[in-house]
Amino acid sequence: MNDDDMSDDDLNGGLNDDLLGEVDWGDEEFAGLLEEELRQAAAVLDPVPAELQQIAVDAYALHDLDARVAELTFDSLVDALPVRGVTDVPRMLTFRAGEVTVDVEVTARGLMGQVLPPQPARIEVLGGPRPGSPLTADDLGRFTGDVPLSGPFALRLRTGEDVVVTEWLRA
Repeated sequence: MNDDDMSDDDLNGGLNDDLLGEVDWGDEEFAGLLEEELRQAAAVLDPVPAELQQIAVDAYALHDLDARVAELTFDSLVDALPVRGVTDVPRMLTFRAGEVTVDVEVTARGLMGQVLPPQPARIEVLGGPRPGSPLTADDLGRFTGDVPLSGPFALRLRTGEDVVVTEWLRA
């Protein structure tokens, strides 16, 4: 038996189009369901490694190419001495980028901080791919945010024409 003697049913394993059914690949609803099924299967069978996800979050913080990265110079979780008997201690952070310093206190109720040298600034609290929460620093550089932080976060400061992005940290 050669290829010319084989019918279409023989070539597709004996299954004819009636058994396979007609699939409307142009149907947006079907495509959306298929995409969701594939996403779920990939999440279970081949999840994104945590390290790669962190790299992606860090890269997102730098989508502002004009931004300078502010280095973490003090973190009370690492650098401060623990105080005996105190349970709800705020986390103190200091970031520096060139001449700009940002002091931040993170509590369960939110954050407050100051930009030094004192100057007005617009500050965004970044938390992944969603838009940042806007804050405004007054003429003395002081700012507050009453939304508790959870998960990874960073700050993006706009002072005049200067843009500074802090390192990403876990709240």
